[in-house]
Amino acid sequence: MRNQNTTHRSTIKAAALTAALTCVLATGVQITPSLARPHPANEAGAFARATKADFGSAFSGVASVYHDRMTASGEHMNPNAMTAAHKTLPLGSIVTVRNHRNGRSITVRINDRGPYVRGRVIDLSPGAARVLGVDGLAPVSLSVAGRAGRRV
Repeated sequence: MRNQNTTHRSTIKAAALTAALTCVLATGVQITPSLARPHPANEAGAFARATKADFGSAFSGVASVYHDRMTASGEHMNPNAMTAAHKTLPLGSIVTVRNHRNGRSITVRINDRGPYVRGRVIDLSPGAARVLGVDGLAPVSLSVAGRAGRRV
């Protein structure tokens, strides 16, 4: 059962929003597209879905290490596995990551979503980061090799 104060606050918020909307509509103010902000997905640099053209292409940016318990693919995170997280590549994609600082490269499987920090292109599992020589953040380039079980 919800707390009485929480229910009362929700009722007050709903009444205040209804009153504000009524005032706006009564004054005849129209919201035009020029006043509305576009959805972030339509802005340049926002998240976009990977297409077939992305396979075989390269990305550059900053890699980081992540420590989630569960992944977006539903797997338990294995810290020693050669896995990574990417915002837009399909889960199961195979990616070659090259560390610009030491020249090492590694092939990882995308099994999670992220990173959600501007400027970062991939989150590596601790095992993949250890093999690649990444301790925290590192400049990397990515080359998409294909999907798990399929090569491009």
